[in-house]
Amino acid sequence: MSKLKRYLRLYRVLISQFLKTIMQSKVDFLMGLFGFFFNQILGIAFLYLVFEQIPSLKGWTLDQLIFIYGFAQIPRGIDHLFTDNIWLVAWRLVLNGDFDRYMLRPMNIFFQVIAEKLQPDALGELLVGTILVCRALAKGIVIVDALHILLFFVSVFAGALIYTSIKLFFASLAFWLKTSGPFLQLAYEMSDFAKYPTEIYAKGIRFLITWVIPFAFVAYLPASFFLKSGISPGMIGIECVIGGLLWCIAYALFQYGTRIYESAGN
Repeated sequence: MSKLKRYLRLYRVLISQFLKTIMQSKVDFLMGLFGFFFNQILGIAFLYLVFEQIPSLKGWTLDQLIFIYGFAQIPRGIDHLFTDNIWLVAWRLVLNGDFDRYMLRPMNIFFQVIAEKLQPDALGELLVGTILVCRALAKGIVIVDALHILLFFVSVFAGALIYTSIKLFFASLAFWLKTSGPFLQLAYEMSDFAKYPTEIYAKGIRFLITWVIPFAFVAYLPASFFLKSGISPGMIGIECVIGGLLWCIAYALFQYGTRIYESAGN
């Protein structure tokens, strides 16, 4: 418990210092936040354009797809907010030898990576996601009872863990490749497929985003549990198991990578 308190205190101190730095340029902060918010609005506009031509997509209505889109943004936004610094491991920290500073401090290395910054731009994703979920509640298209409310928060946490685990796994390849950014970028962009029903894709893509890089379990599959009756709560259980397994694999790879890490030197 004392160790947990120490890390919580350190996290608060490190993040407070980071927030002081970004507030030195309030215009950049607001522009970044507006940019992400605007990007989410464009995604919703795309759904409206699709439904002008196709009134029903494999039996899914526009309101249901908007809920799936919004639901997907919440775990993605949480991951983006708290663990965005993992991207730097993939792109340049290992390549340039900047990872040395984490190795020299008497703290958990993964904690140091994620505690170095928050990504305020993620507030745009969280805001849009929350608005769209509330819209679905107002329209009465989601199932609301004690079990579904509880599993909603469980699913959001598990989804964020899946996002972080996939990001950490591909970023950790940098310990061998020196830079794994392109691989991480390619894998992460596949999450966009999960914002729509997987039935609209070919079997190969469905298998890929469900069981290989399982972004379907952070959006469409759990979201369908909240939209349609008769779907077993076991769907959320599978999401949690996948999140836990991915985390164990990704963190083990990261830990092994830190043990074989060699500084880039001069």
